[in-house]
Amino acid sequence: MRILRVSHSAVVDAWRERERALRALGLDVHLVSARSWDEGGTTVPLRPRPGEPVRGVRTVGTHPALFVYAPVPLWRALGESWDVLDVHEEPFALATAEILALRWLRAHLPGRSRRPAPPYVLYSAQNISKRYPWPFRAFERAALRGAAAVSVCNEAAARIVRAKGARGAVEVVPLGVDLSVFSPAPSPAAPSDGVASVPAPRHPGRDSAGPHAPGDSPAGLVRVGYAGRLAPHKGVDVLLTAVEGDERLHLTLAGDGPSAPALRERARPLGDRVRFVGPLAGDDLVSFYRALDVLAVPSLDTPGWIEQFGRVAVEAMACGVPVVASDSGALPDVVGGAGLLVPPGDPVALHDALVRVADEPGLADSLRRRGAARAATCAWPEVARRYRAIYEEATTRSSPPVATSRRAADAQGDPAPSGTERPAPEVVLVAYGSPDLVRDALAPLVGKLSLTVVDNSSLPAIREVAELAGARYLDPGRNGGFAAGVNHGIRHRQVPGADVLLLNPDAVVTPEDVLTLQARLHEAPELASVGPAQVDGDGASARVVWPYPSPAGTWVEAVGLGSLRRTPADRSFVIGSVLLLRADALEEVGFFDESFFLYAEETDWAYRATLLGRRHLAVPEVQALHLGGATSSDPTRRETHFHASQERYLRKHFGAVGWQLARTGVLAGSVARGVALRGEGRAAARRRVSLYLRGPLRAEAAVVRARPSPELSS
Repeated sequence: MRILRVSHSAVVDAWRERERALRALGLDVHLVSARSWDEGGTTVPLRPRPGEPVRGVRTVGTHPALFVYAPVPLWRALGESWDVLDVHEEPFALATAEILALRWLRAHLPGRSRRPAPPYVLYSAQNISKRYPWPFRAFERAALRGAAAVSVCNEAAARIVRAKGARGAVEVVPLGVDLSVFSPAPSPAAPSDGVASVPAPRHPGRDSAGPHAPGDSPAGLVRVGYAGRLAPHKGVDVLLTAVEGDERLHLTLAGDGPSAPALRERARPLGDRVRFVGPLAGDDLVSFYRALDVLAVPSLDTPGWIEQFGRVAVEAMACGVPVVASDSGALPDVVGGAGLLVPPGDPVALHDALVRVADEPGLADSLRRRGAARAATCAWPEVARRYRAIYEEATTRSSPPVATSRRAADAQGDPAPSGTERPAPEVVLVAYGSPDLVRDALAPLVGKLSLTVVDNSSLPAIREVAELAGARYLDPGRNGGFAAGVNHGIRHRQVPGADVLLLNPDAVVTPEDVLTLQARLHEAPELASVGPAQVDGDGASARVVWPYPSPAGTWVEAVGLGSLRRTPADRSFVIGSVLLLRADALEEVGFFDESFFLYAEETDWAYRATLLGRRHLAVPEVQALHLGGATSSDPTRRETHFHASQERYLRKHFGAVGWQLARTGVLAGSVARGVALRGEGRAAARRRVSLYLRGPLRAEAAVVRARPSPELSS
């Protein structure tokens, strides 16, 4: 596979480890970068290693979102044959618009200059939802809608790019760390080159103390470190407040920035307990980490910035140093479970956590072990493996559909090829917690069908249940939502080409009924999915066939005529709690849209299938038990997710105007019910009015920021 990557930040040699690790996996990766770039206040020139396929290009502009590359070298690079174009710039950046415009021109100009446009992959770290001014907003939307995949370095960025229109896969991939460089100090018995001490201060005229070496500290002294930019949003002043009242805490600050003079003046009364050693890199930075008892990452939340990853935390953990960080931005994703988290801007909590690392028996050793395991997930080979999967996904998405002609040629149904048996369906169950429900859902199927459990909660109890059931256990390492979990399971099918049964943890179906569903699924070539009739825990029947949402349908519901709506087979879908998907339909329609975190993901997939001439069927002779929302304990959150998914669906398929028409219909109907009804009915209607006045997507974003959702059941 030939990959062209464009990244201005690859001017830094250490960041090109991603490309080296990809080449080690057998990919032919070429890189275009800036000739030089300002990194942390220092101009870094591009210095390729011998034989390294990287090309430096002149840039115009210095802001990461407001610069462009010299177009001629890009034009020439795009003239070669590539399987994937990886644009490692933000979707709203001018450089991204420039690269994608040149890609389009290459594919549409007449003559020999024409070159088929490869699928492209984007990158984003932006974890604050911002509405950019025109034309950047237009650049961003167009780039995201056309991307085969987007890699992001934090969960918030994933949610944002999905909400802004990303249609391809969105994968969270950590920033990499070189574990051959960032590693714990050699044991005393091992040969040592004597580098395991903090480098000498870079400003000896202004700093009064020299470095500490490991083991030379007085009893009870706690060596605290900070590495990064000295700027207000980094919270270094909070860290100074945390250490100033405790004589045991000695602080070393590595870095520089606009706040440096004020911080030095602030630290002067603390004497040699606070030292500034300037910016560090390479062996100096490794030595700095190794000499610490604990690293502090006290980042603050600001209106325009929150921490996007926290690379220094991973580097410190790789060096065997416990980490205390703010519960801010992406830091909980990086540090949570492997370090201690404290509220941002709280010097008392920060002080207590720093002291706790030193005083609590066994805590530091436990944090070192957990930190090493977390750092291993960010090692460059692991990052490269995940990028390779993204590239494979991008090329798969760009392949033309293959099922249409086959279906047209087979008007008498879809029998298995002569002399072969059609494989039984593979069951994919996406779980988040609730191991008892998972066990009950799997129990009737054990030993009868291939079972795959995708655990978005990374819970040992779920792994145990899956393994006891003989199921394949998959841990995607994040809670990307139900659609992302389904896609992960489909990509890792045990039986390639098999039909897939989606099974909620709170649903139960027998293997005999699954095979009946499969037989009905293949009776007609245009069928894409089938589902059973359903009953709840009390034996009451539940509706499983619904018409597709639409602005007109919303108004029909608003005026109280919803019960009269017809659901013709070509305009309806079957709910996804127990749903059998046909393999060739998956080939044709593609994966679930991961912008749907919870609810409506099967509606969107079914609608896309309908647009391709497929239809969906309920099979009344098969009955499944579905408890309905049993994995969720918060009905308000569940309703918010439901209506946010409705907004997402309507915006996607009917545009902004269609959404506003539907929104008006919901508001009109809810206002009328709020007047006509009494008691809980009136309260529910008023809550609906409040939700739709605010906008369900905005409400969902606020809910997720407050506490990421654990809910996954439809």
